[in-house]
Amino acid sequence: MTKSGRASIILCAALAACQPPAQTPAANAVDEADKANAVADNGADNGAEPQRSILRPEVVPETETPKIEPAEAVIGFGESSMALDETAKATVETLLASPAMQAGGPITLRGHSDSRGSDGDNKVASRIRAEKVRDYLVEKGVDEARITLVALGEARPVAPNAKEDGSDDPDGRAKNRRVEVTVALPTIIVPPPVAPNATEAAKP
Repeated sequence: MTKSGRASIILCAALAACQPPAQTPAANAVDEADKANAVADNGADNGAEPQRSILRPEVVPETETPKIEPAEAVIGFGESSMALDETAKATVETLLASPAMQAGGPITLRGHSDSRGSDGDNKVASRIRAEKVRDYLVEKGVDEARITLVALGEARPVAPNAKEDGSDDPDGRAKNRRVEVTVALPTIIVPPPVAPNATEAAKP
């Protein structure tokens, strides 16, 4: 071999020694794992929020909607007055603040009376009491269309109008002079399902 040939071989060997060693796929995978661990460690050390998995979303608790119940109240009346006293007005105010009243459901006012007087007069008196409650509700902003009046007179007492010896029972009669208020929940009307071809058939 000539001197120039030997010089070429020595030069090639020297250049090969200067090249960095080739990395295998396994070595690349190890490097990527090290980088990921380094990022996670840096985030924890710096007080940053830890990374969340995109494969399993965070569980968010569902908030339960409060259930609305129908509301009821009993409004009493004096023996000689058909007007609402302060106690009756306070009862109506409490009723106005109830969820059922604010939901807009129908309102039924059932008027009652004691047994003193004729049946006809007592039925009229029971209706007047229901009307007084209705007027106060409307005055407070309640839609009159929501309200239904029922005059029952003395037909449904909640207490005896007389004692066992037949004498008058003022306390019992006072409990019977009342208006029972019931606020129901609003009715939700669900439209019937539309047939798939109904829209096409309606087209001209």
